[in-house]
Amino acid sequence: MKLKVCGMKYNTADVAILQPNYLGFIFYGKSPRNFESAIPELPKGIKKVGVFVDEKVEIIVDKIEKHQLYAVQLHGNESPEYCQKLKRHYEKRSDEVISFKEKDCHDFSKKSRNDTSIEIIKVFSIKDEFNFSVLNEYEDVCDYFLFDTKGKLPGGNGYTFNWGVLKDYPSTKPYFLSGGIGLNELEKIKTFKESPASKYCYAIDVNSKFEIEPGLKNIEELEKFKHELNK
Repeated sequence: MKLKVCGMKYNTADVAILQPNYLGFIFYGKSPRNFESAIPELPKGIKKVGVFVDEKVEIIVDKIEKHQLYAVQLHGNESPEYCQKLKRHYEKRSDEVISFKEKDCHDFSKKSRNDTSIEIIKVFSIKDEFNFSVLNEYEDVCDYFLFDTKGKLPGGNGYTFNWGVLKDYPSTKPYFLSGGIGLNELEKIKTFKESPASKYCYAIDVNSKFEIEPGLKNIEELEKFKHELNK
């Protein structure tokens, strides 16, 4: 399984040394992990994810371009129409930027189609049950789903939901498993990986259980978790 470390703020470069597959940066003013500085240069292979909550499409596009984000994680009440609008708006903006640069510089190499698209991760919150039919309208407008714990905050609540709910997952779309996952959940993850419910589990998403304070990660514990995750 892939590993995503979310809620990056203070020691991004130190976490990046561990080579997680994804690093998540939260752009939400109400979060104690709200990211407002510059992302340091990261090793190749680490994908930058911007996390947003019911944000204006234009602001998300600006953040994508400013920070060279690979994906956006939508943690609010974003509709399927919103997801489609975001993807189309970003691709249109990217094409316009490329056209402008081509006019201005003859040796500018046009990006591939993959470079002018953005991956969308749509979050759904679960506690003890979930109506999977709500996923249907998102199938064609999202690249991944992410299942998190339903709580007072949009993420970072620090406890897990009932993973047994995922035995009824009806889709073939890969998903991220999130919500209060820490070192104490390693055995639970190993058991989960052996169950049919994990068939389309693409990545494990961790955050608050590996923090010294919001946005400051415990490198030693993250390293141990990453080492044990795919043993």
